[in-house]
Amino acid sequence: MAKSKLSNDTDWKKNHWFRVALRLQGSVIPSILPRVLLSSVFGVFISILHHFGFSVSLSVLSGVVPSIVLGLLLVFRTNTAYERFWEGRKAWGTLVNTVRNFARQIWGAIEEHTPEDRTAKVTTLRLLVAFAVSIKLHLRGEPVNSELEALMSQEQYQLLKTMNHPPLEIAFWIGDYLQEQQRRGYLNTYQLTGMLKLLDTMVDVLGACERILKTPIPLAYSIHLKQLLLIYCLSLPFQLVDGLNGWTGFVSGLISFAVFGIEEIGIEIENPFGYDANDLPLDTICATMQRNIEDLITLAPCVRNWKSAAMK
Repeated sequence: MAKSKLSNDTDWKKNHWFRVALRLQGSVIPSILPRVLLSSVFGVFISILHHFGFSVSLSVLSGVVPSIVLGLLLVFRTNTAYERFWEGRKAWGTLVNTVRNFARQIWGAIEEHTPEDRTAKVTTLRLLVAFAVSIKLHLRGEPVNSELEALMSQEQYQLLKTMNHPPLEIAFWIGDYLQEQQRRGYLNTYQLTGMLKLLDTMVDVLGACERILKTPIPLAYSIHLKQLLLIYCLSLPFQLVDGLNGWTGFVSGLISFAVFGIEEIGIEIENPFGYDANDLPLDTICATMQRNIEDLITLAPCVRNWKSAAMK
């Protein structure tokens, strides 16, 4: 299955780590180059003083200062990524609760006067699940597929395949059903207003997820962090070899494992809607909603005339 453009961009960053780290276009190198040169000139000046016997060595700072700077950058990186992950999880949690409440109100409040009324109601309940599934596919950049085909009529399925934004089309069908029930007198104005607010909440969840998807971490930040990680890890042996000797390679690898691992976690969770092991379990969430809806359909609905007529 095809992944979204953002997922592809994330994969590209993973598979071309060094290419991103050494990339000039989109980085902040042109902006900071004068300050870097100034720092280098100052370093040369200090080395000259040291060469002529002046005591300017502060070895205690050799590892502390770079570690603090790198640590602050990594913390900011992972916190930013986790905020995106948690916002996505809250959005899907809101969607689950809204679908449950919406389905319960539709099933209990809308009267059934004919068998066709029940069929239309069941179809609409399954459209609630279809809305969630379509959001999942939309966020992953995948086309309408058999997951949705089982949740709607064949006519709706074929129409949905032609739409640029399937979730909004499904939301329109649900709203159209509610308006029809109100026109027929099966819903009063207050009930209609309450249900439309639930539908608005579902669309708001869609917007929140799209905001996360379409606002990636700035490229310049990603490039600069990779460059700093590379410089730090390559400079580690020079800092450690005097005290560790033969253990230098092992300890350098251990520290590199820690810092590169933290960065990779941030890369995985900054887009929480994909297929990475640490992404949100959207397939499971959608399956849970579908089970909830199918359980609800087995309960006794709000029936009026057609069963009474059948009993007579």
